[in-house]
Amino acid sequence: MSKRTAFIFSVLVGYIVLQFLWWEILLVKQSDNIISLKQNIAALSSSDDKIILRDIADLQTKKTARVYMIVGEGTVFLLILLFGIYKVRKSIKQETELANQKSNFILSVSHELKTPIAATKLQLQTLLKHDLEREKQKELLNNALNETSRLHKLVDNVLMANQIENNNLSIQKENLNLSELIENTVKRYFSEYVERENISLSIEENLTYFGDKELLPSIFINLIENAIKYSFNDIKIDIVLRQENQTPVLEIKDQGCGISDNEKLVVFQKFFRSGSENTRKTKGTGIGLFIVKSICDLHQLHIKILNNQPSGSIFRIQFNA
Repeated sequence: MSKRTAFIFSVLVGYIVLQFLWWEILLVKQSDNIISLKQNIAALSSSDDKIILRDIADLQTKKTARVYMIVGEGTVFLLILLFGIYKVRKSIKQETELANQKSNFILSVSHELKTPIAATKLQLQTLLKHDLEREKQKELLNNALNETSRLHKLVDNVLMANQIENNNLSIQKENLNLSELIENTVKRYFSEYVERENISLSIEENLTYFGDKELLPSIFINLIENAIKYSFNDIKIDIVLRQENQTPVLEIKDQGCGISDNEKLVVFQKFFRSGSENTRKTKGTGIGLFIVKSICDLHQLHIKILNNQPSGSIFRIQFNA
């Protein structure tokens, strides 16, 4: 909500409350005048002092009761009005924040799309314009393929986030070898990091799970990409899959900047990105962890964020039966 809109809204609310209080005061005064007139009439209509005093006392009791009724009903109405105003203001604020997040998301996606397209175009143009050695050609082609893969994953995330938002994401469960699924996903999408020993695998063999083989890899991919992104230059990621109490447990550990306790509560929200000075410089769209949480919810998986030692985070997923 802009400052100008907030100011206008506050002025209108203040005007409505003051008008309401003013009319309540006028109503009390009007009721008081009516009772006073009735008391005067009662005093003039009888010569018996006892009857006069009784009638005046009854009218005074009615006056007090009416004032309490007017003030009580007015107070309740005012509280309801203020609560409604609070809810409207909160809703407007949330809608404004969501609109700003969507705007930032569009800018981020535009930038994320342009970067791999520009890089791929440059590498292909270099291949066309220059007669390069075979090794250099292979290097440029590999770079172009990596950028294309990055672009493909980004488009997949955007489409999946849209499906989740519109409740169109279906789940098809089957018996899976979870150990092989995780290992194959890591080696397919992050082979370069595995070869450079930035990523280490400790996977217990032949652990099974009843889930969707098309959706589950999105969890692993987004969590690993998130770990890489926030590790900055010192990338050291451990991927551990083991059996605990007859249940597979996956842990993806990084040694990056970590996640504060406050951000752990909101990190899975759509479009959320960390606001610290370090992480603000990282690329991203703010939908990766939203997709992770949504797919975990579809599978009824329990995901938790722990602190790693001496630094970094651990994303822990328990694959409940």
